[in-house]
Amino acid sequence: ELENQLTAKSKTLDELKQSLASNGSAEQTPEAQSLRIAELCEMKDSIVNQVTQLKASMQSILEQWRAYDEIYAEVSLMTTRYLYCIDQCKPSGEEASLEALKKQVKTLQ
Repeated sequence: ELENQLTAKSKTLDELKQSLASNGSAEQTPEAQSLRIAELCEMKDSIVNQVTQLKASMQSILEQWRAYDEIYAEVSLMTTRYLYCIDQCKPSGEEASLEALKKQVKTLQ
């Protein structure tokens, strides 16, 4: 969106340059207008550079978030598996008899 706005402002600035070249203005001298337009062009170029840097920074941040999401999903799956195993390994409330242990081994298998 920012890039689109900058493109629109660049077109407006170009139109202003053309208008100045063809018409001039009674309010300011042509030299003053040219100087002001040059300042605006420098400001626009500076903003374009800042947007480019911001875009690169945002790409890096997006890649880091993707890596985080992948690792988080993996850890979440491992945690779920761990909790399931813990739940399956709990004694069933019966005494730790040989029969209860055999039943638990069957459940785990």
